[in-house]
Amino acid sequence: MRQYRSTQQLVADLERHGFLIRVSTEVKAHLEIAEIHRRVFQNQGPALLFTNVRGCQFPVATNLFGTLERAQFIFRHTYETVKLAVRWKSHPHEAFQNPLNLARGAQVGWNMRPRIARSGPVLECPCQVSHLPQVTCWPEDGGAFITLPQVLSQIPGEQALSGLNLGMYRVQLSGNQYVDNQECGLHYQLHRGIGVHHQRAIQLGADFPVTVSVGGTPAMTLAAVMPLPEGMSELGFAGALAGHRIPLVVQRNKAPIYADADFCIVGKVIPSTLKPEGPFGDHLGYYARIHDFPVLHVDKVYHRKGAVWPMTVVGRPPQEDTIFGQLIHDLTEPVIPSVLPGVRQVHAVDAAGVHPLLLAVGSERYTPYCKPQQPQELLTQACAILGQGQLSLAKYLWIVDGTVPAAPNARDIPSFFEFVMRYADWQRDLHFHTCTTMDTLDYSGEGLNQGSKLVVAVSGAGRGRELPGGIEQLSEITGWQRPRVVQPGILVVEGMRHCGLESQVALAGLCDGIPLEHPVNRFPLVVVVDDSDFVSRSLENFLWVAFTRSNPARDVYGVAAFIENKHFGCRGSLVIDARIKPHHAPPLIEDRAVSERVDALALSLPELGRYL
Repeated sequence: MRQYRSTQQLVADLERHGFLIRVSTEVKAHLEIAEIHRRVFQNQGPALLFTNVRGCQFPVATNLFGTLERAQFIFRHTYETVKLAVRWKSHPHEAFQNPLNLARGAQVGWNMRPRIARSGPVLECPCQVSHLPQVTCWPEDGGAFITLPQVLSQIPGEQALSGLNLGMYRVQLSGNQYVDNQECGLHYQLHRGIGVHHQRAIQLGADFPVTVSVGGTPAMTLAAVMPLPEGMSELGFAGALAGHRIPLVVQRNKAPIYADADFCIVGKVIPSTLKPEGPFGDHLGYYARIHDFPVLHVDKVYHRKGAVWPMTVVGRPPQEDTIFGQLIHDLTEPVIPSVLPGVRQVHAVDAAGVHPLLLAVGSERYTPYCKPQQPQELLTQACAILGQGQLSLAKYLWIVDGTVPAAPNARDIPSFFEFVMRYADWQRDLHFHTCTTMDTLDYSGEGLNQGSKLVVAVSGAGRGRELPGGIEQLSEITGWQRPRVVQPGILVVEGMRHCGLESQVALAGLCDGIPLEHPVNRFPLVVVVDDSDFVSRSLENFLWVAFTRSNPARDVYGVAAFIENKHFGCRGSLVIDARIKPHHAPPLIEDRAVSERVDALALSLPELGRYL
């Protein structure tokens, strides 16, 4: 099938090609579907269609994008053309170099124009919010959430389609103080596209319309999370990837309705109205706590005939949204040098929760009059990276010079860190941004949205140090126990349980008391953790703990540290405190009783059971 117009068409095509299993055994929307999904995803299993969800009239589809192979299959008819179109946006002259490109470009351009529809399949059947699948994924979630929403918003009074914003923002269907069938929680950060509409509504003293769609073409789902080049609309991208123009039903004083969706909630946001939203098990691997967020006041709810509810599960990476990241990287990496001059690669590290850690490869092209070994243009490029959309959420940005012979690939994480450990000079390469914003979902900072950033800029000049791979000669340091090597040059040690300011003072004093000749300083990076065996067991564990449990300005120390002209540096090991702090959010843990029920299900369903 060349063009999917509904989730039903998508699941039928996946099943026909052996990519999907139907599950007719009764399952619960509360925790069971999510537990099954997580196991099947981890084992690179098929997409799933649950046709017998207790208390729900709709089938639920999950793990649709669970492998890169399956995601590429879904978009097989349009993916390469769209990849070219994204490149042409930054390099338009390339479109004219081949006559065939002009024809392909014309078709893509046509599909990128949304079309106005009088009605659509999604408006066939009215219903209530309570009729929708009430899926909960983690035991402490505050209610049921939509995990693959397509949120369309518009500035109040605006009718032009060019002003629309499409994004994937968390939607809470039930729980907390929401009035049943009349209100839903809507979680978004004010720097996102919908946040601009929210700010404009405040200025105008008006409400602004929002519609939440679920399903339809899978291209709408990917478009909702896609960080697009400046000037390219999400709906245009969705049309190009879908292979057809996106149909929108335009109604007066309402946001347009995506006509082909499986489900749609139509409503408005009153900017002055906030209600507690959450908790929610999020993509950093912890619960996002309860905070006040905007409310979607529900006007109408619809679904199409034969509607299927697509969903996913988020949590500690890797999860299904990891595949979205891989698709986004493949589509956007070729245009990075044109958007960010001098930058060759930017890699958001999935294992670290995506936003906490960016690895980048830049270029030192400035004329080296004085100190050629000192990072210069890398810092300019780092600032440019941190000024780009979702990249601005980064907490740690490690950037190296790609012009040196030993420069690593940003996606080869072990090699990248080995390069940094060999060539970093902690006396000059650490650049902090303090008292700034942080990802709303990151609880390592001082408060909601409050934290810091650290740019580590490494030129790669000089001879480079030898890196220790073992700890045979490492003597005990009072307060640090059970040292373990993650990879050459990176050491993790266990510290006492963190109990607030007293622990910060103690760690700073400990670092001050370590002499430079101590063998620990052979390790450029030392990370203090709660469980060194767990952290050193895999690189993924290290990345997750080190970068989700630390706030740079508060939790980065150093042996023989100094501050000179407001610049922090150290002459010995760089030390990161990645212990759990009292203000951190709790990590996600499965419900034991649900896990046991899924164990039993695995024994009774052989086709599905081999993935459980």
